Amino acid sequence: MRADNSQHIVDAARRRSEYTRSKAVQALRALDAAGEPVTFETVAKRARVSRSWLYAQPDLRTEIEHLRAMLGRDPRSKVPARQRASDASLLRRLEAANDRIRRLVEENHQLREQLARPLGERRAETTRPALSGPR
Repeated sequence: MRADNSQHIVDAARRRSEYTRSKAVQALRALDAAGEPVTFETVAKRARVSRSWLYAQPDLRTEIEHLRAMLGRDPRSKVPARQRASDASLLRRLEAANDRIRRLVEENHQLREQLARPLGERRAETTRPALSGPR
């Protein structure tokens, strides 16, 4: 009677499955990081797996569908998901930029006023008639 070696086959199948899954996850992350479209086709090509296998993986399918949906409606979709700024963050940056512009406008106004005085005095000196000596 032969020894039962089926465990080796099961282990090999498990390792192959884990390897295939890691390739798909890496492909998904690489496409998103590069700002490329994330679709079942692009992930399948990059990972060298079948699209039907991707559809059969619930978590990968959900992630691909989420990223694909964002591509259609978000103009910032070229930016990887983990690097995208939230609306609140963008609003804070806009407020900070507007605040800085306001301060710079005020400073510019003050500097113009400071410069206007000496320039006015210089202009007045050059336009005065020269005083001539006794006649």
